Amino acid sequence: MIYLRNLAFYLFFWALNPVYILLVSPAVLMGRGALRAVIHGWVRWHRWSVVNLLGIDVVVEGGPVAGPALYAIKHESMFEAIDAPRLFKLPAPFAKAELFRIPVWGYAGKKYGVVRVDRDGGATELRKMIAAARKLSDAGRPLLIFPEGTRVPHGQRHALQSGFAGLYKMLRLPVVPVAVNSGPTYRQPIKPRGTIIYRFGEPIEPGLPREEIEARVLDAINALND
Repeated sequence: MIYLRNLAFYLFFWALNPVYILLVSPAVLMGRGALRAVIHGWVRWHRWSVVNLLGIDVVVEGGPVAGPALYAIKHESMFEAIDAPRLFKLPAPFAKAELFRIPVWGYAGKKYGVVRVDRDGGATELRKMIAAARKLSDAGRPLLIFPEGTRVPHGQRHALQSGFAGLYKMLRLPVVPVAVNSGPTYRQPIKPRGTIIYRFGEPIEPGLPREEIEARVLDAINALND
């Protein structure tokens, strides 16, 4: 059955992705509402496929806080990156600049509210990034970041990217760490049945020294490590 479930997932989710890609271009021209509808429809279809085709349950412990916050999320697989708009209302994720050079995706991401991170852009790009993030946060959108900067196998700890502490300092927002254990199921080429858990940690106040904020976030996002 595991092979039949995976075949169904790859056929009925990934094989239909070109349809959504074709819908993105006209949606961008039709405005933000249409673009969000297409993206959120794709995300809902992904979650439905994971639960009903792969047989992977999704459990959420806790939830987003009221008010502006920066959510630091563990990154074990593509699941949590795709699933973010199911977990948060209109999230504004940070994404590396290279993704904005992808045709269609880059423009759609900018219109949706993805914050561009240019690690080699210098002070000017940094100011633009902070201004964009503050504008989105002031509009009531939760800011999302994967502070490890890459996918990390389940059970392993990866040092946080050096820019995370600087972002925390400049935004002056509470940080909410989110642990995720998608690695044992979704990261596998043949995905077994199981449960993916999101665990929201306690908010961490702004203004802490770099060593303390990094240590606390690193511990919290790894809370589901076996």
